[in-house]
Amino acid sequence: MTASTNDLQRPARPSFLPFSRPSITAADVAAVTAVLESGWITTGKKCAELEERFAAVTRCRHAVALTSATAGMHLLLQAHDVGPGDEVITPSMTWVSTINLIVLRGATPVFVDVDAHTLMTTADRVEAALTERTKLIVPVHFAGAALDLDPLRAVADRHGVPLIEDAAHAAGTEYAGQPIGGDGTAVFSFHPIKNLTTGEGGMICTDVDSLAARVRRLRFHGLGADSYQRETQGRAPQAEVLEPGFKYNLPDMNAALGVSQLARLDEMNRQRAVLAARYRELLGDVDGVLPLVLPSYPMRHAWHLFVVRIDPQRARIDRDVFMARMKARGIGTGLHFRAAHLHKYYRTHHQPRVPLPNTEWNSARVCSLPLFPDMALGDVDYVVDTIRTVLHEAKR
Repeated sequence: MTASTNDLQRPARPSFLPFSRPSITAADVAAVTAVLESGWITTGKKCAELEERFAAVTRCRHAVALTSATAGMHLLLQAHDVGPGDEVITPSMTWVSTINLIVLRGATPVFVDVDAHTLMTTADRVEAALTERTKLIVPVHFAGAALDLDPLRAVADRHGVPLIEDAAHAAGTEYAGQPIGGDGTAVFSFHPIKNLTTGEGGMICTDVDSLAARVRRLRFHGLGADSYQRETQGRAPQAEVLEPGFKYNLPDMNAALGVSQLARLDEMNRQRAVLAARYRELLGDVDGVLPLVLPSYPMRHAWHLFVVRIDPQRARIDRDVFMARMKARGIGTGLHFRAAHLHKYYRTHHQPRVPLPNTEWNSARVCSLPLFPDMALGDVDYVVDTIRTVLHEAKR
């Protein structure tokens, strides 16, 4: 593979290569500055613009911006009236925020296993976990790859259980030619390590009119209209509370960054794909370092993460020591994820009902290598060369 123009234009590699870094341009800074100078910095026209543009990109009916994907999941659990006695099916191979929220609602997380090599759950595993108490199914698109949605949707429809896609990793991901978020209901994250960022933020996409209306109400105190709507639509100075709500509205300062980033999403994802292809090429003969397997069904990968598994039997080093030795050599790595049911609280209070062998095997071995748009191909070469050095030293 030849060097890209990015290699020729980028400065020399810094002394420490982080696992992730947001790609912030002068245009991004100018967009936020313009909001700061405008006199309106909370939720307003920029938030509305981000929602409109994100809806156009995902081809969804409604897009509702929020302060985080966690906030979005909270509102969806509230909007579906999840509470004591209810069960929510979700993989344990996920960030703990979803599990925390299920428990805080008084419901029970029902953990399902994942495919050993894609780290995503499947329709058969979900269907086996269904009971008369199941209120929601929350599968996870992982690392930028798409779930096999058709079978999952068929199970949800057959049993009459709503399906909420955790799309925190999936900005720009497609399934069978359709952008994730375009059908059904999905929650995206705009955290700084994600494919596009608003600093902190998230988005709910849904084609359910009543759900979108309730989420909009719940994100701002349960009022019939937020301050921007009252200002721009001539509403009464004080809207009424229609139901108790929260304070999860996204400020325009954040939304302006998101609008600017969204204009570059395809470009940034293309660079991620170039870097991921280089990793896959160079790691092909590195014994003991196992990249995730690409799903066989039609999908477009957004390459949010480049996840490998460190097999201690073949690599002669375990994952935690590997990460420490990479850090000592100036390379940051990530861990996505320590399985939720293996965290201290959940080991005590919410153990799985069925064995999760694939989840637990991967939880002990997963490691995310540096991957972000401002990296050059030479950075990937450096990472893989360093991996080879660390493994060679471990095998002495």
